[in-house]
Amino acid sequence: MEYLHTMVRVKDLDASLKFYRDALGLVETRRFDVEAGKFTLVYLAAPGNVEAAHKDKSPELELTYNWPGEDGKQETYSGGRNFGHLAYRVDDIYAACERLQEHGVTINRPPRDGHMAFVRSPDNISIELLQKGASLKPQEPWSKMENTGEW
Repeated sequence: MEYLHTMVRVKDLDASLKFYRDALGLVETRRFDVEAGKFTLVYLAAPGNVEAAHKDKSPELELTYNWPGEDGKQETYSGGRNFGHLAYRVDDIYAACERLQEHGVTINRPPRDGHMAFVRSPDNISIELLQKGASLKPQEPWSKMENTGEW
C-alpha cells in the first residue's frame, strides 16, 4: 500500500492557489481540466518533494475545483474539525509564518514554542506547520502572540 494524495474541494481555485502555492510555498506539479466531468484537478507538492512527486514517489495535495453549473451556481462546502488538518515540515517556522502573514494569512496558532503553528486555507482547512529538527528558540513577536480563531 502506498499513500498518494489528500484531496480538498475548493470553491475558488485562484484564491486557493494564492494560499497553497504563493503563501504556503507548495509547487504545482500537474493540472488537469476535465471537460466531460466539469472539474479541474491541481496537484501540489512541498518544494522538497517536487522531483519525487513527478515520479509518483511522494504524496501530494490535490485541489479539486468543480466548475459552476449551467445556472452559474457554484457548489459550496462546509468544513469540519472532523477532517483534522494537513501538516508540513518547514526549515524555519518563523520565516514560514512571516511569509504567510505577508500574504495576508492569519496565524491562528502562532509558533510561540518555535516548533508548531496553525493557519487556515481560504476553504477553512487547518494547516499545521512543524519546525524541521529541534525547536527554534522562542522569539518575538511570536512568543507572546495569542491564538486567533479556530485552528
